[in-house]
Amino acid sequence: MTIKIGILRADDVSLELAPDFGEYPQMIEELIVAVNLTRGADAKRLQFTTYAVNRQQYPGHIDEVDAYIITGSKSSVYDQEPWIADLHRFVEALHSNNKKTIGICFGHQIIASALGGKVEKAAVGWGVGVKATSLTKAATDAGLKLDAGNRSLNLLYSHQDQVTLPAPGSTLLASTDICPVAMTAIGEHILSFQGHPEFSHDYAEALYRLREKNYPPAIYKNAMVSLEQQEHGALVAGWIIDFIAD
Repeated sequence: MTIKIGILRADDVSLELAPDFGEYPQMIEELIVAVNLTRGADAKRLQFTTYAVNRQQYPGHIDEVDAYIITGSKSSVYDQEPWIADLHRFVEALHSNNKKTIGICFGHQIIASALGGKVEKAAVGWGVGVKATSLTKAATDAGLKLDAGNRSLNLLYSHQDQVTLPAPGSTLLASTDICPVAMTAIGEHILSFQGHPEFSHDYAEALYRLREKNYPPAIYKNAMVSLEQQEHGALVAGWIIDFIAD
């Protein structure tokens, strides 16, 4: 059986970086495909379709695909843009239909916002760089295990906004030192991450350099130094595959 995955594209990669790194749906697809291939005989048959929701492009029917992944975006979920209002309504429909849905960064935030939570500018400012992301007991109880019994993994981050109040019915799965709501689930059909498992170190470095003027100097310096650490996006991609296929 082929699992059909719809990627809801909520932003365009900057013109300076797109030629070298592609668009966000391409990054997500490449990561998931690469991790899936490592599973050999246990690999799933996956098919991807992209819908540019930032241009108000949607599937003809909610069941056109089996699961959805909402990408990151430089936009804020509380921006008064028609496409963001439309995406809020689509997330509500996904939830009502118990449709498997994954949110990444902006996707994580719009799930919370659409379903009764709250998203705001983070009081601590920008969250950028590789950050330790600590799993809760609820995460490990749900089967999101780490190697050697660890309770923390490293993910790349790039956000000013964050979820300050999860949607009703959410289960908190992970936090960072500056982002208490870094990963959540709702029932068995929604899973979302503030971090970016799809980012490569090279893309993150190029993005941070491009946006250097937006960051306080210490935040930028610490983010660049953090890139010396390994990140575990592939591990998260494995969780995503298992979540969608379950």
